[in-house]
Amino acid sequence: FSLSSLLHKSIITNQILSVKMSALSIFFSILFCFLFSYGAATHKIISLPDQPPVNFSQYSGYITVDVNHQRNLFYYFVESEVNPSSKPVILWLHGGPGCSAVGEAAFTQHGPFLVTPKGLVKNPFSWNKEANVIYLDSPAGVGFSYSANTSDYIFLNDEFAARDHLVFLEHWFGEFSKFRTNDFFIAGESYAGHFAPQLANLILQTKSKINLKGIAIGNPLLEFDTDFNAMGEFLKLHGLISNSTYEMLNNVCSYATMRRQLRATGKLSTSCFQINIQMEKEIDGYIDIFNILADLCPVPPEKQAYLLAKERAGVKTNACIRDDSFAYLNRKDVQSALHAKLVGVKVWSTCSGVLVYDFQNLENPTIYLLGTLVKAGVRVLAYSGDQDAVIPFIATESLIYGLARDLGLNITRHHEAWFQGGQVAGWTQVYGNILTFATVRGAGHSTPLSQPERSLEMLKAFLKGKPLPKRPPFPIKKGLTSHSRI
Repeated sequence: FSLSSLLHKSIITNQILSVKMSALSIFFSILFCFLFSYGAATHKIISLPDQPPVNFSQYSGYITVDVNHQRNLFYYFVESEVNPSSKPVILWLHGGPGCSAVGEAAFTQHGPFLVTPKGLVKNPFSWNKEANVIYLDSPAGVGFSYSANTSDYIFLNDEFAARDHLVFLEHWFGEFSKFRTNDFFIAGESYAGHFAPQLANLILQTKSKINLKGIAIGNPLLEFDTDFNAMGEFLKLHGLISNSTYEMLNNVCSYATMRRQLRATGKLSTSCFQINIQMEKEIDGYIDIFNILADLCPVPPEKQAYLLAKERAGVKTNACIRDDSFAYLNRKDVQSALHAKLVGVKVWSTCSGVLVYDFQNLENPTIYLLGTLVKAGVRVLAYSGDQDAVIPFIATESLIYGLARDLGLNITRHHEAWFQGGQVAGWTQVYGNILTFATVRGAGHSTPLSQPERSLEMLKAFLKGKPLPKRPPFPIKKGLTSHSRI
């Protein structure tokens, strides 16, 4: 795969001009937001309902990113369990675009608590064991974030989102000034493949004093055709579709073409429709394409996230009971404890029902922005759950390889397994000791959800700038490996 077709001068020029033109407006937005500040102390959470005792502080509330429109972004911040003053700060941005970081990540993946029928329990693999973590509901209209001017919800785009993210951060660091000089990382999954590098690039372009060290993006959308067209190959190699269907995807109508047609017209062409029907028959609707290893539950895939979270917490439960996290975040006492409110909607939702995103942005490649970051000395980790069919690891691996080649980076760690708990946790390849690709074995689209312990091990190494573990802590006896039995 070559990136030459993506590096159009017009795209780069337009983005640079856009950054320069918006820099002044960002400055004044930050200034006005500081004037309307209420202080971090008012955002401190005394205790969440049904919460176990903890030894760390947590905060949540709103930061105004546009005073005139009263556009307010909601965040949930947890300090590190140990030595928060010296630990890095991570901003987690979720995907969708339009899904809640607080609901999807903080209470189901790597936040300090998991929701169970009996209340909250400690998450043994919470990321705040290694860092201070900010979970940001964005853009406005997502989760508890809102705008008093609902026009902000219509055809929102990546540039708008990046600007709000930077204004939020500058204001947040003003409130939490003790973290201003800490190492700072941006992390996220899926559409955060747009959000994270765009925000990081804006931090560099505006010469912000934020101490940006790296970004980590999981199963990221980086280049529309490469990412989505990899689905056919992934499904075929896993035996989920037939040879004939795979050939039609390659020669008649690709999966990227289907997505493009649906976005443009709301329907598929005759040939694409026929192929789509054939795919559905073969996959049979009994496989979650976000994690092909996940067992079937007759509820929407997004609800399975919460069920898996409860299993991690050791809670024995019917796989199809009511979504406890959804119920928890809709409790009035929980919203009060979080300093959250519902504006313009009747219930809190995992993914926004009011946001109308400009989905043309999906086709804007962001892979070249990773190159910009690497050139500036910002470390980049692109990781993939290897059981995700939506944005398969084979696409991300190809894109990162092509980027490294175009940047002239040498391979500093050749493709090999990495380990956690004495087992192979995935495979990795490193370029120039600054650009890393890694898979997480057995994980789906939301890697920390299905493989939380391996994900935490990967995060720990990345934050410290260390390589992923190379070998298990015990020797492998000869005669036990698979090739020795052939």
